[in-house]
Amino acid sequence: MIRYTFFAAIILVILSGCKEQVESPDKIDSYPVILPDYVGVTIPASIAPLNFTFENEKFEKIDVAIKGKKSGEIHIQDKEVAQFPIKDWSNLLEANKGSEITVTVSLKSDGKWRQHKAFSIYISEFPIDYGLAYRLIAPGYEVYSKMGIYQRDLSSFDQKAIYENTMVPGSCVNCHAFNQNDPATMSLHVRGEHGATMLQIDGKMELYKTKTDSTIASCVYPYWHPSGDYIAYSVNQTKQGFHERHNERIEVFDEASDVVVYDVKKNQLLTSSLLKTDNFETFPVFSPDGRTLYFCSSKKFDIQSGYQNIKYSLCKISFDPETGNFGSVIDTIISSETTGKSISFPRPSFDGKYLMYTQSDYGNFSIWHKEADLYLLNLLDGTSRRMDEVNSDDTESFHDWSSNSRWFVFSSRRGDGLYTRPYIASIDNEGNISKPFLLPQKDPRYYDTSLYSFNVPEFIKAPVDVNARELEKKLLSKERIQMQLR
Repeated sequence: MIRYTFFAAIILVILSGCKEQVESPDKIDSYPVILPDYVGVTIPASIAPLNFTFENEKFEKIDVAIKGKKSGEIHIQDKEVAQFPIKDWSNLLEANKGSEITVTVSLKSDGKWRQHKAFSIYISEFPIDYGLAYRLIAPGYEVYSKMGIYQRDLSSFDQKAIYENTMVPGSCVNCHAFNQNDPATMSLHVRGEHGATMLQIDGKMELYKTKTDSTIASCVYPYWHPSGDYIAYSVNQTKQGFHERHNERIEVFDEASDVVVYDVKKNQLLTSSLLKTDNFETFPVFSPDGRTLYFCSSKKFDIQSGYQNIKYSLCKISFDPETGNFGSVIDTIISSETTGKSISFPRPSFDGKYLMYTQSDYGNFSIWHKEADLYLLNLLDGTSRRMDEVNSDDTESFHDWSSNSRWFVFSSRRGDGLYTRPYIASIDNEGNISKPFLLPQKDPRYYDTSLYSFNVPEFIKAPVDVNARELEKKLLSKERIQMQLR
């Protein structure tokens, strides 16, 4: 017994010796410039550890001490990055829900410690959804390089493929969508020789041909009706071109576009003459009560000479889910003639309070517009404002709401201006928005080395269960259900 006690004591001494004491550090009266920037952010209690490092500072060791305002501590030390054990991190956040944790960072270089001003991370009392689904795509304009739709558990660093285009070579996969973040109802497009639209409802997978003799193109941008009985789609004839200007790369535009609604139970596409005009109609979304269809609309201009005149307004039309009929009047909510700008990606919060949208100088493919920013429309009083809390000097584009409407995720090209990354922010009862935080990765240097952009990040309430082999088999077959026009 004495021998075991002796060895245990030796082990404790060795383990304690692994961490060097931060003694008499030089105090620096500024927050550390960490990568990613997590200083002062608000996070859900279930988020994975916010691991970080330093971008432009050389150091021999990094020491991080985290203390919960209510209870709990974490202390780590490393030569390269600050990585926190998931279990310890999770316990600390849960213990301090509705409060904050204080982070003290010290760096050792040239044998001397220096300690930065401690910063806070705020732990929201509001939960966030299980995870995110997004497309990872490498840079490219024409060739379908490797890409896929993936899901990420927000409480850990686990990422799994839902579908990768390597299963059916030469294909492009895009436009994944779920009914109010429910993974049991999913829409997904696969383009190419074996293309189809996949719908999976409660585990049943079917592949569809969406182009009809009476519609101008296949279905593109989807949005589910809250009942699950309908899906709103745009039908777009899309082209792309390249700018001659050095500060602009590419422009994606529609030569024609309409809006339709698919009746899932009856296999019917519902149309209205008001939604298939000479104007460009696109990006349809249903209101949370399912009785309003929002969409974007622009007057038609010649693409070659007037592409900068193509500016989309935010519009709406009533919809009767009992009959599948549209209203007789289109209302313009925000006019491009008034703002001089163009709106894309309208997304109402599920509590019915807000509608978030992207605004750029022209066009509807805002991901290629450096000036694109997020805006928030208050549906209760009709006021709209730019979301300065989350916008940057670079592109902000696609966005999605959590199930409880307390969080939103958005894509941004801040950082290097080239790759799209997912950021998350919270919104409280009064509409106050927190500083956004970058989706954490196990290695905080991940984004500096990854050659993939995160495209269309969407919240999911639970893991997505798609049988990839079944989907591959169905895609390689020629069997498709033809959507019919009512």
